[in-house]
Amino acid sequence: MVPIDFYFWPTPNGWKIAIMLEECNLPYEIKLVDLSKKEQFSPEFLAIAPNGRMPAIVDPDGPDGKPIAIFESGAILQYLGNKTGWFYPVEQRQCTDVEQWLYWQMANLGPMAGQAAHFRNYKAEKIDYAVERYTNEVIRLYGVMNSRLADRDFLAGKYSIADMACWPWTRGHKAYGIDLTEFPHLRAWFKRVGGREAVQRAANIGKEQFKQSQSRAQSSI
Repeated sequence: MVPIDFYFWPTPNGWKIAIMLEECNLPYEIKLVDLSKKEQFSPEFLAIAPNGRMPAIVDPDGPDGKPIAIFESGAILQYLGNKTGWFYPVEQRQCTDVEQWLYWQMANLGPMAGQAAHFRNYKAEKIDYAVERYTNEVIRLYGVMNSRLADRDFLAGKYSIADMACWPWTRGHKAYGIDLTEFPHLRAWFKRVGGREAVQRAANIGKEQFKQSQSRAQSSI
């Protein structure tokens, strides 16, 4: 099988695709998109991802046998799920359950956690209102997940792309000033997903680049 080109930088959105690729045991080749150098705005990358945001993939073996380029992490997860038949159920009720939590992550957990991390850790001038607003919203969203996971192991019942989408945004809980012990069901899920070998492999991808980018960001404050 021809490797998928995986345009990646170590962020939660990048890691969620790495998890899926590892879980499905798909061959892939990492193409680093260095955000600190604004490589996401290069003409070459914009031709693949018009919004100038990673991740993105190029699958040489698309559905019609021709290469296909895909941007937006949710669309990539759905594409890979359809391609492999893994972690994205076909049955309507189960599929809807997965999709509503996938879209919940993209519309809520990701944007709010990203803003919380930005205003808490990367903004030189601290804006108390922004820090409080976004941190409190992440706390609320963690509470939503905690309630959902009270009577099930995974967000949509079975392990799916919804869990892969949400896990990296829970991984950074310390950056949002949140103690997961306050959310016991969420914490158990976080460990359950994080204990999977594929997730552990994916979580280590780009680890050194992540540390370096964090150091650069902190030194600029």
